Amino acid sequence: MDALLAEKYKNTIGVSFTDRLTDLYNNGFFQISLDFELNRFERYGNKFSIVLIDVDSFSHFNMSHGPLEGDLLLKEIAGFIKNNIREVDIAARYSGNLFAVIVTQSDSQQALNAAERIRQGVEKESNGASTVSIGIACCPDDATSSRLLISKAKEALTKAKLHGKNNIHFFEKETNSGSDIPPTILIVDDDARNLKRLEAILLPTTSEIIKATNGLDALNIVNKTNVDLTLLDVMMPEMDGYEVCRQLKASEATRLIPVVLLTDLDDRESKIKGIESDADDFIKKPPNKMELLARTKSLIRLKRLNDKLASIENVLFSLAKTVEAKDEYTQGHVERVSKLAIALGKKMGLSEREMESLRYGGILHDIGKIGIPKDILNKPGPLSDEEWKVMKNHPVAGYNICLPLKKNLGSALEIIRHHHEKLDGSGYPDGIKDEEISTAARIMAVVDIYDALVTDRPYRKGMPLEKAVGILKQEADNKKLDPAVVNYLIEFVEDEQRVDTAQNQD
Repeated sequence: MDALLAEKYKNTIGVSFTDRLTDLYNNGFFQISLDFELNRFERYGNKFSIVLIDVDSFSHFNMSHGPLEGDLLLKEIAGFIKNNIREVDIAARYSGNLFAVIVTQSDSQQALNAAERIRQGVEKESNGASTVSIGIACCPDDATSSRLLISKAKEALTKAKLHGKNNIHFFEKETNSGSDIPPTILIVDDDARNLKRLEAILLPTTSEIIKATNGLDALNIVNKTNVDLTLLDVMMPEMDGYEVCRQLKASEATRLIPVVLLTDLDDRESKIKGIESDADDFIKKPPNKMELLARTKSLIRLKRLNDKLASIENVLFSLAKTVEAKDEYTQGHVERVSKLAIALGKKMGLSEREMESLRYGGILHDIGKIGIPKDILNKPGPLSDEEWKVMKNHPVAGYNICLPLKKNLGSALEIIRHHHEKLDGSGYPDGIKDEEISTAARIMAVVDIYDALVTDRPYRKGMPLEKAVGILKQEADNKKLDPAVVNYLIEFVEDEQRVDTAQNQD
């Protein structure tokens, strides 16, 4: 790879690609190599690191020993660098007494190992008379653009200097506030001129800009990198912007990334196609600078807010798992109930939004049990009146825990609060009945009881399917449970049983 790049550099620039003094690559070749590694990362996901090496107190050394000795020192250090990296790595004289190494196809630990060998070698060979400070930045963990990678490696180098020199430092991300981290914007266009134009407009935002020239590369990048916004050209060969947008919005992992479609088209049909692909916004090409910056800022703010809400959701899901772990008899209950509720929702023709509520409700319906003592949850006999009163409080407790996410959870909150309500009003905590209980809450009530019947509990063994079904039918006949939901469940579990029997016979 180096030979091909070197030949290309020499033919393009017309001069040597190496530094005469150190025999390492020069800065120009380093920049080309860095762009090459970034392209490899975008296409194949190959990680790499930048290592910046600065000779400590070099100005003082030059003044004390003269420029000739200074040049000899640089040449010796260049030799140490070259001898302590792999053949596939790229070492260059970045400027003056600053060297740069691209540690290819490596993680941060491999970069640290190489840097430590260099640091120790310089110190040992000079008996401590000369030392180096080293800063490291990694792709993709720290940045995915050449400008930011170099900037962050320099920041790490500065910290190494401030910590007494003869040190190695990684770039350290600020973790106090997510808003302090520069947003990452992916721009996708098959025309290189358009990419440059958009990059120039976005430069004042201090965003990290990633570029792609086709839809497939864009999808690969988004699946490997945390992207805050995608600016997507509509008219591209092979895979147009509409299809890229559809795929992004169809994936659970990428659906919250805002997508702005950039298009020359201004007809109604094109706008309808954009809406159908779930694009978040449209901008006509060539974009107005102020309009693009304003919409970019607004959508990134929305993305950051959604990320925070998603983090809170993850915490709630972890709490739900913690609750389940307290009760040794309900291991897997949350997952089973959620999956069964979704299966019934599909059979009953519920909307996508209702299905999402069933998924969230299934996971979170018992989260209120986090405050219930373990001896009550695992009691092998009937609960006392006082214990039962404590147990019956868990729907309200769970509802209050999840209430701050009302906008995100929607009707899943009803499931959390009402999954123990009965059609005749005899349930808890609110004693509501009939149409006051949502369809999703009715489904959860049935599947929750079914799973409790067929699995082992502290006070009894799990029931056979026939007995559990009989109890559900009786509850439906007594106007406790929704008869339609019970019938759908019975139909589903009997179908599943027939499939299992047939597979076992085969």
